[in-house]
Amino acid sequence: MKKVGLFTTILVLGLTCAAFAADATGDATTKSSAVQFFLYSAIAAGLAIAIAAHGCGIGQGMAVRGAVEGIARNPEASGKVTVTMLIGLAMIESLSIYALVVALILIYANPISSGISAFVGIAK
Repeated sequence: MKKVGLFTTILVLGLTCAAFAADATGDATTKSSAVQFFLYSAIAAGLAIAIAAHGCGIGQGMAVRGAVEGIARNPEASGKVTVTMLIGLAMIESLSIYALVVALILIYANPISSGISAFVGIAK
């Protein structure tokens, strides 16, 4: 578990260094920086969804395993265990939906997206 945290920290620090290293001098460089920002936003959105889906899948698997084990030990409590499990699964799934919302904001509502569409030639 410590290796995952260390890897994530190194990854985040490495990406922020690359993001802050951008140079904005001149018109062509500004357009190039805008395109790079959009590409990095799309990559970050994809990574966010991938990590969220992975974590939610693991969490949901553990929740279902625990519920099935609980029902196997005490079949009379299957109704309460099932309801509690379904509420927990909904809470876990909401975390991946939050990651989806953040990813969509990164892609479609970034402050440079109007500059990208003008650069590419897409009229809004």
